[in-house]
Amino acid sequence: MPRPARSGFRWVVLTLCFLIYLVAGADRANIGVVIPYMKKDFELSNTDIGAIASLFFFGYAIIQVPFGLLYQRYGVRWMFSLSLLATSVATLFIGYTGSAFQLKVGRTALGFAEGPINIGILTVINRWFPPQEKGTATGVFMASIKAAPALVPPICALIIYYFGWREVFYIFAAPGVLLAVAWLVLVNDTPRASRFCSDAEIDHIESKQLASSVGTSASGRTKPMPRLDRLIRARVCEPLSTTRDVLTSWDIWACAVGYFFMVGIAYAIMTWVPTYLVNVKKYPLFAMGFVASTPWIGAVLGNVIGGVISDRLLGGRRKPMMLLTAASTIVTMYGLIYSPADPWLLALLFTATGILLNLGYSTFLVYPMGLTTQEKTPLAAAIVNTGGSLGGAFAPFVVGVVLDWASWDAVFRFLASTSLLTFIVVLTMREPLAAPSEQAIKA
Repeated sequence: MPRPARSGFRWVVLTLCFLIYLVAGADRANIGVVIPYMKKDFELSNTDIGAIASLFFFGYAIIQVPFGLLYQRYGVRWMFSLSLLATSVATLFIGYTGSAFQLKVGRTALGFAEGPINIGILTVINRWFPPQEKGTATGVFMASIKAAPALVPPICALIIYYFGWREVFYIFAAPGVLLAVAWLVLVNDTPRASRFCSDAEIDHIESKQLASSVGTSASGRTKPMPRLDRLIRARVCEPLSTTRDVLTSWDIWACAVGYFFMVGIAYAIMTWVPTYLVNVKKYPLFAMGFVASTPWIGAVLGNVIGGVISDRLLGGRRKPMMLLTAASTIVTMYGLIYSPADPWLLALLFTATGILLNLGYSTFLVYPMGLTTQEKTPLAAAIVNTGGSLGGAFAPFVVGVVLDWASWDAVFRFLASTSLLTFIVVLTMREPLAAPSEQAIKA
């Protein structure tokens, strides 16, 4: 089949990525809204609730690096679609659980099923977008996982009100099947293999120069920002081109540690805020649904804005947004200790929290793209995302334990301290700048 004369098919691919991760995010986020209503049925303690949230991420973390290696060797298309189907099956199973043990098995299975999706999408973005668009594309992709918790609470509230909590899982299981089929039909592993991409779009995607922007010179080279570059330890770095290089890179492991803490904060909020609103603020069902969605409305904005700033204003530098997010989240976590009772004021505070937490959130996943060759990006991204997955397992569980022994004030202080640790760790990383003749990730 001849190629089209003109195309922008990479944006169709990104739209599919957004929708797929939106659905995946909904499948993992619905438990936070449903738990206050299943708690009585299964006689769950706060520690049990934390464990249920954490088991998802244990399964999710274990599968990351193996699938990063598999994608690197065999491509994304078929394994990615099977992962989507498995996610829907696991979600359906949770709806049929009859005990706390079965619920924990279902959440672990969901983690195993969903784990390959994130790495698959990052691999696709790295192959389907030129250097100057990777940060923006990753910001849009990561916005989807934050849009899900914004949409899920009110949708779940409606389903619970009219049907019951089990029906939440029955309904949420359906979209993944449709998207798995759409992916198989529309998306190839590379733009060159796609019949929907024009030659001009392929040339654009494979271009070796950064587009001219505020952060780049007219020639496409990264503009010098001496003071900022000294602060963030920016320097020309030879891309990591072997598995050994990736596995022995402190920058990769430091990025994983920082992402561990930031994902932990995000998923502690996702898991526990509905319970906080029902048990502490005494909000009725629909008020809870509205306020619980606001951190994620802010998160969507933060991810997209942060990605654009990183690409366009900072010339592809990723650390400034990481540091900004870590520093500001310390402040917002302490702010939540003194949170207002009024739902509208609390919604504003949660929205600001979501924006600030996510300005640099997606840059943790973009960072390995600038440090490695394209071939080794799946492995590096898998390591970073494994760190994030373990953080998602760690923080919600710790919050549950803290709540069984202390108060919500102690929870917010704990989350603020993890953000401080992120700031310190990110300071130790280098900011990779490509050599003047290599202003892109080498293939």
